[in-house]
Amino acid sequence: MNISGSNLPAMSGTGQSGEVMSAQLAKKQQKADGQAALALIESAGNSAPAKSTTATMGNNINVYV
Repeated sequence: MNISGSNLPAMSGTGQSGEVMSAQLAKKQQKADGQAALALIESAGNSAPAKSTTATMGNNINVYV
């Protein structure tokens, strides 16, 4: 079991490299979220058109007494 963290990115120095890396990851995630939102909006616009209804549809209600 390796717990040395050798596969983790190096974050030495004044800590700015870690902040830059974090900002870059956040920016990539925001772009991915934006693209996913746009894809969802576009797919919603391509849905089947609603069936046309007539003005008299639903005006008659059958009531049995």
